[in-house]
Amino acid sequence: MGNYSDVLNNVRFVLSHTSHPGNIGAAARAMKTMGLQDLRLVQPKLFPDAMAVAMSAGATDILDAAGVTDTLGAALAGATMVAGCTARRRDLSHRLLSAREAAPLLLAQAAAAPVALVFGTEMSGLTNAELDQCQMLVHIPANPEYSSLNLAAAVQILGYELRCAVPELPAAQLASPALAQHDDLELFYLELERTLVMTGFLNLAAPRRLMTRLRRLYARAQLEKDELNILMGILKHIHSPAQINTPRPSRIVD
Repeated sequence: MGNYSDVLNNVRFVLSHTSHPGNIGAAARAMKTMGLQDLRLVQPKLFPDAMAVAMSAGATDILDAAGVTDTLGAALAGATMVAGCTARRRDLSHRLLSAREAAPLLLAQAAAAPVALVFGTEMSGLTNAELDQCQMLVHIPANPEYSSLNLAAAVQILGYELRCAVPELPAAQLASPALAQHDDLELFYLELERTLVMTGFLNLAAPRRLMTRLRRLYARAQLEKDELNILMGILKHIHSPAQINTPRPSRIVD
C-alpha cells in the first residue's frame, strides 16, 4: 500500500447483533477519530436509526457507508486475519492477546490484505460459533473486579492502539506472505467435514466438537493462501483419487 497510514483503510470493524443503535453511532464516532472507516454490522436490532446518527456526532459518513449483513461470514468475506474481541477469558485454544499486542500484528497483515476485529452483542459478547470464525482473541486489560466496557469504548481503545501502532511497523513486515481469506477457509472447513464423514472418522451422531477443535488448530496455524490450496488439493484427491499407473517390472532374463 502507499504509506503506513493507508493500512488503517484495510482494518474492518464488525459489530455483531448490536442491540442499541446509539452504540453503533458512538462506535462510528470512535472509529472516525482514529482514522478508521470500514464498519460492518451483522443483524443490528435497529439500523438505520436517528439515535445512531445523533451519537455519531458527525461521523455520519461512516454510518452511511456501513455494510449490513445477515451473517458474520458475509461481513468477514475477504478478510485474511480475524480477531474476536472479548472481555471474558474463554476455555479455548485461541491465541489470546492484549489490544496492544494484537494491533501491530493486525496492521502488518492489513498492509497487504483486509483484516477484521469482531465485537459481540452488548449483553453476552461473542458466541462460540462466532469465535470459531476468528483466528485469535483480543482483550483489553481492565479491573478484574469490573471489566465490563461499553461497546463504543472498546472500539475506541482498539482504534487507539491501532493508530498508535502505525508508525512502529517495520518495513520488512509489509512483505508478509498472503494469508488465506475467511471465505476460502470456510469452504475448506465444509470440505474437510464432508471428507471426515465420508471416511468414517467423523460420526455426525456423536461429533464431540471435532470440527470446532480442528478450526482452532488451523486458526493457530494462520494458513497462507498457498498452504490452503495444498490442503484443498489433498481433500479433492481423497474424493477423486487419480489413477496410479505403476510400471510393471521388466522380466529378468538369465
